[in-house]
Amino acid sequence: MTQKKKTVKKSKCKLDHTSKIILIGSAIIIVPFLIFGFILLSATFNTGKPIFGDRFKGDLDPAITNANMSDISAKIKSESGVEKVDVELASATLRVYVDISDSASKEDASNVANAAYDAVTNILPVGTYFTLRDNMKMYDLEIHVYNLSKDRDSDSFVYVIKNKSSTMAEPRIQVVSEPLDAELAQQLRDDVENRKNPTPTPDDNEMTVGGAEDGNEAQPDAGAGDQPKE
Repeated sequence: MTQKKKTVKKSKCKLDHTSKIILIGSAIIIVPFLIFGFILLSATFNTGKPIFGDRFKGDLDPAITNANMSDISAKIKSESGVEKVDVELASATLRVYVDISDSASKEDASNVANAAYDAVTNILPVGTYFTLRDNMKMYDLEIHVYNLSKDRDSDSFVYVIKNKSSTMAEPRIQVVSEPLDAELAQQLRDDVENRKNPTPTPDDNEMTVGGAEDGNEAQPDAGAGDQPKE
């Protein structure tokens, strides 16, 4: 009797061991399919949705707030000759758009650009917000000052940009409404006009049929049998 009980116990242990192997093998096979199925379903449900990332993670500290931008807008609006101000923050760049009087000169626009730069940096210090430090990416600053002259090609149109990136030691100002090379700019304008209004050229395949230009009729050549009579 004792021997039979031992045999039963051994068979039962062997069966449990086999079941464990089957379960582990099934898990090894099923789990990858479950993971792949989850990825496939997730990709299907998210089709057409944009994927947002943060390429400035760990940078831009301290951050520019909406309150900062409101203060900047109010400060610049108080400057003489300023008609409208827009302040935008996109892709780690603070852009300030200043619309000034249509009669403003490039000197007026440059003065407003300098005043706007001072207004921004008084609220947001250059060394803190617009300068690269400790390998940390910080903000770039662009100030656009312009008048809304109807004729952009006229001498009355003025557009000035003052900018400073976080890698620049000092800001830079430029009157972009004036070309650096006036002759080249005029040549490019002429080329554009010539493409719009090309000069017609005669068709080499066309032939003039009829009399000569002086009105005289062309005389036919005498044939071999049309000899003059003596």
